[in-house]
Amino acid sequence: MKFVIAPDSYKGSLSAIEVANTMKKAISNEIPLADVIINPMADGGEGTLEALVTATNGRLETIYVAGPLGDKIQSAYGILSDEKTAVIEMANISGLPMISFEDRNPMLTTTYGVGEAILHALEQGFRKFIIGIGGSATNDGGLGMLQALGAVFADKNGFPVSPAASGLQNIETISFDTIDSRLRSCEIFVACDVENPLCGPNGASHVFGPQKGATKDQVIELDDLLRRYADQIEMVLGKKYQEIPGAGAAGGLGFALLTIGAIMESGAKIVSDATGLEQKLAEADWVLTGEGQSDHQTLFGKVPSYVAKLAKGNSVKTILISGSLGNGYKELDALFASCHSTIPRPISLADALADAEENLYESTRNIVKLLKNQ
Repeated sequence: MKFVIAPDSYKGSLSAIEVANTMKKAISNEIPLADVIINPMADGGEGTLEALVTATNGRLETIYVAGPLGDKIQSAYGILSDEKTAVIEMANISGLPMISFEDRNPMLTTTYGVGEAILHALEQGFRKFIIGIGGSATNDGGLGMLQALGAVFADKNGFPVSPAASGLQNIETISFDTIDSRLRSCEIFVACDVENPLCGPNGASHVFGPQKGATKDQVIELDDLLRRYADQIEMVLGKKYQEIPGAGAAGGLGFALLTIGAIMESGAKIVSDATGLEQKLAEADWVLTGEGQSDHQTLFGKVPSYVAKLAKGNSVKTILISGSLGNGYKELDALFASCHSTIPRPISLADALADAEENLYESTRNIVKLLKNQ
């Protein structure tokens, strides 16, 4: 019997690799001769770098860049096994979990470090990029990244503005003439799981600003600032980007990446293509996937739904094993052969997170016991 395991992370408890290895252990203990292939997945947020590097036997390149608050931090980007593709994960450069709850203020956070990471990879000769932009702490419209890459944003006195959202209000002149010329020969694929425009009620500030610490007044201010900033850039470049799906991702970093020629794609699709998931599905009997919580939103571009659709196209059934099942999970029946929560009894969230690996192992083992007796 052949199994392909392609889960997302269980956020807050297990990485995608840990989930995949736990499922594999459960299968192997019940069916020792089973052919089990693991393919950890991600959607462009936390875990994208690890999933891609692990699945392709790539490597990490350590770098020192500006963190979300501008201080120097140690981070890393990935180099896939083709030695041609660099993978940058925003979540471990300008990620929300990197800032304590009381220090979260999207007026002060910056994407400058993301630009520095791109520059470092350019210096190493890379011209193909996969950039995961989920899990950000920022709302600067990618201003910091563009400044790091050489674009000029000056105030009325000709001085560079602050590379954070607070600097947006001071922009008087913009020039892309000095941006790194090597970007023109690059392929940049943005792994993104949202389709929000830059501004408006469905834009970056209104939808994602509050979780990054924005007050109600700041949400309105940030939305106005991003619209002014985007209008200024579009006037300089002579092209519209604000309404392109995904422009509002990562506090507008999606918008900035579009201005330098990036292509927006489903994060799950990018990871799937880079790891060869569809090829691994050949002759599989079952696919196992999962995430921290599955509900009706799982159907909208999340990893499990992407995996299930891919498997269905290859006539393979998929079983969903997630940490919990939320509102509307019955809507998932059309995609999955069966849907399961790993929670064995009423327990606290703290206990569920602490026992996540054990609960996942036992849930998978019980499911596999049924499969082997079919």
